[in-house]
Amino acid sequence: MILAAGRGKRMRPLTDSCPKPLLPIKGKPLIGYHLEALKKAGIDSVVINVSWLADQIQQALGDGSSYGLKIQYSVEEEALETAGGIIQALDKLDNEFIVVNGDVFCGYDFSRLLNLSRDAHLVLVANPRHNPAGDFGISNNLLLNSSPLQYTFSGISCYRKSFFSGLDQGRRALAPLLREQADQQNVSAELYDGLWSDVGTIERLDSLQ
Repeated sequence: MILAAGRGKRMRPLTDSCPKPLLPIKGKPLIGYHLEALKKAGIDSVVINVSWLADQIQQALGDGSSYGLKIQYSVEEEALETAGGIIQALDKLDNEFIVVNGDVFCGYDFSRLLNLSRDAHLVLVANPRHNPAGDFGISNNLLLNSSPLQYTFSGISCYRKSFFSGLDQGRRALAPLLREQADQQNVSAELYDGLWSDVGTIERLDSLQ
């Protein structure tokens, strides 16, 4: 699942007329790099949640055949945040599924996420300048809410459907669920040191170009 429903307010005015996942990097839409990497990893079906300028994303990507994929869309009348968007799309997803933010650029090999040892698995990265305090720690391949060394959640993760069982549809953030399950040692984690950028501002987009 690729998360592509956000408004991208920090990227205005670019995102006033173009959804952030379609902003070009070296002449190719940002989301296109994810689709190519997922296909390379052996994934053949992708769900994309859309809200802001949803029609543009659907028209640009269509049914996914140009990428060798089957794309389904989960349309949100208003953006439901990360967990809310995933919960709405659960009936379109396999029992185990990868989730990646549509606004990150990375060289991560998604095939590494296909075998879970817990109900959730997060990929962490070294803290960028815009998030110096980090989000989570890691010890013995398990996610920690706090530790002497904190890292940043990359926006790349994998889940079993059971992670979201019993949760009602609607607007819901992901972080509280992750922290609750991390306390129960139900979230594994890894540290990735390859190419990664959170394309959250125009300055970061320009730097990435």
